[in-house]
Amino acid sequence: MNASATDAGPIAARPVETIAGMTADTLSLDELLARDRPVVLKGLAADWPLVSAGRQGPETAMAYLLGFYAGKLVVGYTGQPEIGGRYFYDKDLRGLNFAAERVRLDDYLAQVAAHLDDPQAPSFYVGSTDVDTYLPGLREENDLRLPLPAAAGNPPLVSIWIGNRTTATAHYDMSNNLACCMVGRRRFTLFPPEQVANLYPGPLEPTPGGQVVSMVDFRNPDFARFPGFGDALAAAQVAELEPGDVLFYPALWWHHVEALDAFNAMINYWWNPVPAYFDTPETTLLHALLSLRDRPESEKRGWAALFDYYVFGQAERAGAHLPESARGPLGPLDDMSARRLRAKILNRLNR
Repeated sequence: MNASATDAGPIAARPVETIAGMTADTLSLDELLARDRPVVLKGLAADWPLVSAGRQGPETAMAYLLGFYAGKLVVGYTGQPEIGGRYFYDKDLRGLNFAAERVRLDDYLAQVAAHLDDPQAPSFYVGSTDVDTYLPGLREENDLRLPLPAAAGNPPLVSIWIGNRTTATAHYDMSNNLACCMVGRRRFTLFPPEQVANLYPGPLEPTPGGQVVSMVDFRNPDFARFPGFGDALAAAQVAELEPGDVLFYPALWWHHVEALDAFNAMINYWWNPVPAYFDTPETTLLHALLSLRDRPESEKRGWAALFDYYVFGQAERAGAHLPESARGPLGPLDDMSARRLRAKILNRLNR
């Protein structure tokens, strides 16, 4: 029998802080963001119908979900038993160790149901699937109804994640996350952003799920190859989620996610409290690889000082000594000034 991603047990790390007794009415996104660290909101979604259906068994939970299914094809990620549920690269890191195809959700869940008691089950995974598009009406009965900050103008992305015993290798996302454990148990191992070097990120392309992932096998870490991983573990936090629990963690925190039961479902909310016209910093990172990384060290130190002044320091600092009419993009951005700046950047890129 091939070891599954969960056979080795959880990594020893301090538990994520837990808060009990919070309700959707008392949930404050601003307060969560101010914490700047993960927190488990114990039982926040415990009364959702999907959680209740899951307590009755996997088949009941699947039937409940399919009651909302609109028939549109979803992407199913299927791995052979040999991968042990760990979605990762192939041996030469130029491909992936699983197949992705467009499938009907009812047909795919039938495959999951057929392998519920199979210790050698293939890995079945439907990840990051828009709830309102593919399961319309589900949120009317199962939703946090988030009180979004008025200035954001950037609604959350609400997705569902469905599968059997699978592992999403440690990675980061660019948005804050509320992960609602609905059916089955989940384990999140979380690392602050500054641990990036100790997590040994893999290639930028391809990626198992759209973001770069850690090269470390958490089931059997190779400390000779990845010596810094011990330091990452010293900074790690673990959240053991039961159905109905909700985990918050900030943007850019690395998270290794294990679905621990024969059938699992999670709904999550990604959001950023910034206007929709903001560009993604990942574009900046990619362009920095092109324009900055391989310059002489003395130049890089100079550019680091410029970035600290213009970008990473206080937002108003660089333009404070200028008349407001002369600040241009050094002043506060709005939709129109963001469009002008984007056009200027595109014009330079298209030289």
